[in-house]
Amino acid sequence: MLKQPQTKYRPFAPIGLADRRWPDTQLTKAPVWLSTDLRDGNQALIEPMDAARKLRMFDLLVQVGFKEIEVGFPAASQTDFDFVRQLIEEDRVPDDVTIQVMTPAREELIERTVESLAGARRAIVHVYNAVAPVWRRVVFGLEVPQVMELVRHHVDMVRRLTDAQPETEWVLQYSPETFSLAELSVSLEACETAVHAWGAGRPIILNLPTTVENATPNIFADQIEWMVRRFADRPEVVVSLHPHNDRGTGVAAAELALMAGAHRVEGCLFGNGERTGNLDIVNVALNLYTQGVDPELDFSDIDAVRRTVEHCNQLPVHPRHPYAGELVYTSFSGSHQDAIKKAFAARQDGDVWEIPYLPIDPKDLGRSYEAVIRVNSQSGKGGMSYLLESEYGVTMPRRLQIEFSQVVQRVMDRDGKELTAADLWQLFRAEYGLGESAAVEHRVWEATQADGARHVRLSAKVQWAGQSHTVQGQGNGPIDAFAAAVGALVGQPVRVVDYHQHAIDEGADARAMAYVELRLRDSPAFFGVGMDSDTSAAAMQALLSGLNRARAAGWASESAPQAAQSAVAIA
Repeated sequence: MLKQPQTKYRPFAPIGLADRRWPDTQLTKAPVWLSTDLRDGNQALIEPMDAARKLRMFDLLVQVGFKEIEVGFPAASQTDFDFVRQLIEEDRVPDDVTIQVMTPAREELIERTVESLAGARRAIVHVYNAVAPVWRRVVFGLEVPQVMELVRHHVDMVRRLTDAQPETEWVLQYSPETFSLAELSVSLEACETAVHAWGAGRPIILNLPTTVENATPNIFADQIEWMVRRFADRPEVVVSLHPHNDRGTGVAAAELALMAGAHRVEGCLFGNGERTGNLDIVNVALNLYTQGVDPELDFSDIDAVRRTVEHCNQLPVHPRHPYAGELVYTSFSGSHQDAIKKAFAARQDGDVWEIPYLPIDPKDLGRSYEAVIRVNSQSGKGGMSYLLESEYGVTMPRRLQIEFSQVVQRVMDRDGKELTAADLWQLFRAEYGLGESAAVEHRVWEATQADGARHVRLSAKVQWAGQSHTVQGQGNGPIDAFAAAVGALVGQPVRVVDYHQHAIDEGADARAMAYVELRLRDSPAFFGVGMDSDTSAAAMQALLSGLNRARAAGWASESAPQAAQSAVAIA
């Protein structure tokens, strides 16, 4: 790269539209959309579509809701010509859809193009020629008056040929190709020449392309507003856009140009096209949708649309592609996951969509929430707890989230791969011994003391260190009594610091999930988890789970000490 790029490259000069109005405009309705997937997109493929793929793409575009579809370049290849004929002769074009074909301003190609449309109900003939200085000077060797004569002559030819087929409703589309690089006065003269040659009052589309994106989007918006003003009082004129993406700002250029007054947008699904591609219509349409504007295109099954486009184009859609990529609704970052989890928990049905890091509800596009949060080594407790809650109904207390996230992090650091919800569930069950303990057999005697305090005596049969024990204890409730009873197993008091319980199923056979946080005499806190259809048994399993984890960490003995034998009987 040059140290002084200004010696080779020149910045594009501003338009100088001092009274521009577009910056304060708000988009409130969808433009007319035209898909160029079957022409401009097809020309950019390593292997252009065959007839079967063309038909599949056409049917998709109709299903999505496009009312104008550019179906080919019939003068360029027999395949395109035959496809246009197939659509017409097999009556495949719905009554509310208009097909468009393209031709350069050359006599023999225009004649072949109009021939391909014989019998069509309504058709747009798209004629173009380049008008920018470097094309005039280097490519064609023409002066401006010669360019204008070329426009007049070839548009007049289109008019004569189409007038000879009055059974078709004809619309002309004229493109001053390379508009974004041309002098505005030259582009305007070319458009006025085309309008005059086509005939006063006849419907015409003036398509203004960024054939090569060469400036910031605001400059393109100025160019469009400058042109729109010249045709504002002529209802037969539709101002159209055809943005490319050479600078990576095609979507921004289109949105600002719509704000500047353009009526129509051309582009491809997911931005396929020459070089860096055409405008991505999916992106612009769904940007409108997130602003509360009906785009009048249906992407409610975005994955099906993507699969069809990938099949027809033989090109993949990037996993980070806006709205449609596999990973665009996925957060691995712990802070992102925590914010998403909290917002989902706070949201009520019917609320305005305000979820951090998700500008659109994935469900509106046919996506589930399953992949919104995924866990890897960059994730935190929020993502892990969200997956366990959404997939398995596990609602962990906050301190348990912190404890278990450290277990998950150790596994992630060791293995370095993503953990699915199923992986997390298996790890959770293993860490807290879920499913390893049989149901705790217990009997409870409850009485109220003279001072009104609750008094509970309990007898239970438990497994500890590979042996079956019957333990007895008393307290102010079953959990307190059970903690006193199993204290004999570890030779020291067991103190319950915190306790949570919730149902994880519905109906008469619903299971309860219990979480107990306990401490021994000098130990740190240990969590235990239990699951049972009997809520008391679930709580006792959770307490035993915590004690087993304390024993594994060396804080509880393997067998009951002699001093405590009065409270323990071997079954």
